[in-house]
Amino acid sequence: MKNKSIFSLDTPAMLLDLTKLEQNVNEISTIAKTNNIKWRPHIKTHKSIQIAKMQMAKGACGITVAKLEEAEIMAEAGITNILIAYPLSNSRKLQRLQSLAEKTETTIAIDSIEQAILVNKAFVGRKRLEVWIKINSGLNRCGIEVEEVVELATAITKLPNLTLTGIFTHAGHSYAASSLEEVKAIATAEAKVVLQSAKACEEVNIPIKHRSIGSTPTFKFGAKIKGITEIRPGNAAFFDMCQVGLGVTTPSRCALTILASVVSCKKERIIFDTGSKALSLDQGAHGNKSVVGYGSIINYPEVTLARLSEEHGVGTLSSKTSLKLTDKVQIIPNHSCAVANLFDHYIVHHNGLIVDEWLVDARGKMK
Repeated sequence: MKNKSIFSLDTPAMLLDLTKLEQNVNEISTIAKTNNIKWRPHIKTHKSIQIAKMQMAKGACGITVAKLEEAEIMAEAGITNILIAYPLSNSRKLQRLQSLAEKTETTIAIDSIEQAILVNKAFVGRKRLEVWIKINSGLNRCGIEVEEVVELATAITKLPNLTLTGIFTHAGHSYAASSLEEVKAIATAEAKVVLQSAKACEEVNIPIKHRSIGSTPTFKFGAKIKGITEIRPGNAAFFDMCQVGLGVTTPSRCALTILASVVSCKKERIIFDTGSKALSLDQGAHGNKSVVGYGSIINYPEVTLARLSEEHGVGTLSSKTSLKLTDKVQIIPNHSCAVANLFDHYIVHHNGLIVDEWLVDARGKMK
């Protein structure tokens, strides 16, 4: 397969442009170094040991994961500094966390006193577990409010098996921004709630070493704010049409594409072999619609991928197209994180020639 054209592949196939991936990863690394802060990429985007190790080699201090299973897979591969940015509390997960924490530097999110008590109980007689408080900065998902942070932090300091070292947030509501100026404002507010929370804790003699922010839309702006110590972008390794729609990047920086074939041509529509099982039905993150259609077909702007069923992508035409039966195209997905979880492998290419095949190691790991 190596050195063959990507267009020799059967479809659908998930393609990863190595040059663009490296460009994106290098940019994040440079931003962190320039601002003298740490960088802890969220690997839920790519779910790949190969890419996580590339990010570590470029200076990442560790990784962020969404799920315990993702952490376990990365730990088995030798990545041992892991933030689980999720409030674990049920007994089965805490049992697994005990094993993981014995062999890694694992940190988990805490967002309630009740959860903190459960985690503390699970770590009786074990190595103290490092925890970070999650703050709500506007997404209104997990996370406590700023005015609640001192109460929670104080409670954690009284639990003998936990060590509080950080405060973090995720400004996912930045995906609903209508302009880049609004993204910048959200980034400022994101940093502000973390810094306010840390200050409130330190005023009652609870030190906060780590102050972490950074959704993909906001991390470039938040990285510059004094007092922030870490950024955690995930999607920025690949980018996608949602990020293009926000004005955060351009299509030329989108590293992940789906190779599709034309399977039927009709008078006013073209059908591809990439439905919702290859592209997903996302039109924006966190339920916020920011794009038209279900992916951008490279070099064919006259085709809008207007409708997906499970196996079919239906493109409508704004003008005549040169596409014909069996032709192949690359499609930039709307949401690369969701799409990466639909395939077993990345077909890695350079200038359109296949150079490698990488596993999506944590594909489908939801527990």
